[in-house]
Amino acid sequence: MKFISLARFRLVSFFLGLLLVFSMGLGAFAQDGNAGIQEATNKVKSYFDTGCDLMYAIGAVVGIIGAVKVFNKWNAGEPDTNKVAAAWFGSCIFLVVVATVLKSFFGI
Repeated sequence: MKFISLARFRLVSFFLGLLLVFSMGLGAFAQDGNAGIQEATNKVKSYFDTGCDLMYAIGAVVGIIGAVKVFNKWNAGEPDTNKVAAAWFGSCIFLVVVATVLKSFFGI
């Protein structure tokens, strides 16, 4: 009976010691909260520039498609050509203005 309790004591002591050793090492991997927030801010800023470039590229493709659509309506003599052309031009202007305003508003 005494042998079982001694073995149990050694086993529990071993695992508690192991837990203590591993928990002491966790503090070495922690970083300051400000440094983590700054790193996240820098990553988001770099994503924003890439996202703006992607938005301009998609807008260019959609703009070319819209220009072809307006050209076809104009050549066909359809009466709603002015409305389609105004919508196409307005969406192109909106795309550029929104990206510029977001960059200047958030200081990115």
